[in-house]
Amino acid sequence: MVRKENQEARLVLEDGTVYEGKLFGAPVAAAGEVVFNTAMTGYPESLTDPSYRGQILCLTYPLVGNYGVPSDEEANDILKYYESSSVHIAGLIVSHYSFEYSHWNAKGSLHDWLLQNNVPGIYGIDTRALTKRIREKGVMLGKIETDVYKTDFYDPNKENLVSKVSIAEKKIYGNGRWKIILVDCGVKYNIIRCLLKYDTTIIRVPWDYDYHNEEYDGLFISNGPGDPRMCVATVENLKKSFTRDIPIFGICLGNQLMALASGADTYKLKYGHRSHNQPVIMAGTDRAYITSQNHGYAVDNRTLGNDWEPFFINLNDGTNEGMRHKSAPWFSTQFHPEASGGPTDTEFLFELFIENIKKYRN
Repeated sequence: MVRKENQEARLVLEDGTVYEGKLFGAPVAAAGEVVFNTAMTGYPESLTDPSYRGQILCLTYPLVGNYGVPSDEEANDILKYYESSSVHIAGLIVSHYSFEYSHWNAKGSLHDWLLQNNVPGIYGIDTRALTKRIREKGVMLGKIETDVYKTDFYDPNKENLVSKVSIAEKKIYGNGRWKIILVDCGVKYNIIRCLLKYDTTIIRVPWDYDYHNEEYDGLFISNGPGDPRMCVATVENLKKSFTRDIPIFGICLGNQLMALASGADTYKLKYGHRSHNQPVIMAGTDRAYITSQNHGYAVDNRTLGNDWEPFFINLNDGTNEGMRHKSAPWFSTQFHPEASGGPTDTEFLFELFIENIKKYRN
């Protein structure tokens, strides 16, 4: 258990702003891009989401750590309660860290888990003030340090982060009728869980894998971190895939990669969309959905080609939340229909993908 007399620490932003707090988790310094998440629960899922690679995550909900972290039980050859097998954030920022935890499935404390993964946390920060500053100034680089542990600023977006979180070699899950190529750009485990609910075999391949010689019925492009323009190999493979009629479904980074492959453009958002309560509307309808989101880049709707159209639109700022081809069975979402732990309003899109596969094969 972390003790209250932990050493003083500080969060330093690139604009010179300093927030004083206390260190918990690993006694190390950390640097990255400071972002905020407005979800009230789900920190084990967020911390293991590869899309947060290289980022210092500020949780806006004031009380964190009260339910500890879950067990490392496996199901279908993946961890049952996490989104990947390791913590991907560079550092964690919270207002109040709970020194006691209680949950039926807790295997330990958040502090011990961060310590095991060599990730520092800082508590006692005015997360409301920090979030307001990021909203005003935009996403900024930052670092967590103490008088003993120090580091330089680091911009993760200058690296191909996808290459750091993607699987190293092909791996297969399930033994169903429909074979799906899953291009792993930093896939969340719940995407695999959602696909395995159907009669599928999942062939998970690296981000730059040339899958065109594989036998498959559907193509899935996963979420992932960083600038989509770094994934040149993935975009080139998608361009080849657009010459066939095989169904395609992309999520988050997958939406951006499909856009680039189609000839559209992407751009960096001021502070990104990172929450479990973003409202979107299905284009051309009055149907709205509540979604979970985690992305720093977006597709420019103005650059979509004549064969493509927006699928969903963000009701807060009008940004792109997905695209679909007007005639081919290809679509994508910027939000996460597989969200764990929710909302699950748009999980029906997995069924739509499977239905496209059945139509294609029949």
